[in-house]
Amino acid sequence: MSNPALNNNPALNGKSLSAEELRRIYDQPAAQTQRPGVDTPETTAQRPPIDAPSDKPMTYENTINKIVMLFVLVVAGAAVGWFVPILMIPGAIAGLVLGLVNAFKKEPSPGLIVAYAAAQGLFLGGISGMLEGMFPGIVSQAVIGTLAVFAVTLLLFRSGKVRTSPKATKIFLVAMLGYLAFSVVNVVLMLTGTTEGMFGARSITIMGIPLGVIIGVLAVLLAAYSLVMDFEFVQNGVQNRVPEKWGWTAAFGITVTLVWLYLEILRILAILRGD
Repeated sequence: MSNPALNNNPALNGKSLSAEELRRIYDQPAAQTQRPGVDTPETTAQRPPIDAPSDKPMTYENTINKIVMLFVLVVAGAAVGWFVPILMIPGAIAGLVLGLVNAFKKEPSPGLIVAYAAAQGLFLGGISGMLEGMFPGIVSQAVIGTLAVFAVTLLLFRSGKVRTSPKATKIFLVAMLGYLAFSVVNVVLMLTGTTEGMFGARSITIMGIPLGVIIGVLAVLLAAYSLVMDFEFVQNGVQNRVPEKWGWTAAFGITVTLVWLYLEILRILAILRGD
């Protein structure tokens, strides 16, 4: 999904700035916000523009290192959740809360991002272990599917054959809203016992095809487009030489998308094998 923290950063939102524009922005005085009787000129901090070139900029190398670190934490957390499935529920709750907090923070917080990866790992390990017990081999299939989608999307992006566009992004956002609305309604139906299938309304068949498979394929396509957006965020950050700290936000966005992609593929496989 599109990361609000990245979209709110002018250095990462797709705008390429010339050297002259960056220098003009850098030379402008930072704004001060003072509260009479509370702040003084000495205590009010000046915030330099985040889109000015940094002496220690975000690079592909340090961003990849952060992504790998988060991936290792997710896998480590998944190993714990696999053998201690009771941690799946607190991991899911913590992951949701930390995901929202990180998404809407104005600046990245490495500690919170690391905590998010560990919490999501606990959830993924628990749900994966449960479904592996029901459908042997499903986890390895989901992992291979996730890596395949990631690799193909990255190769297409690097070749220049796949890019985002304003029109496609609008369609993506509308589709995401529809997907989220369906997911919320489906959870309510499952909690109230309205549907009997393991996956709620997703278990309903339409012309012999489970609705969950149709929705899942749509979600995988949305996740692939979200990956393209994530790659563009990284590219823009490196080209505009933003501070290295924004690499954490980029790594967080890619981690969120990969977790979502894995869960969707895992659910599709479970629905297909759960007849």
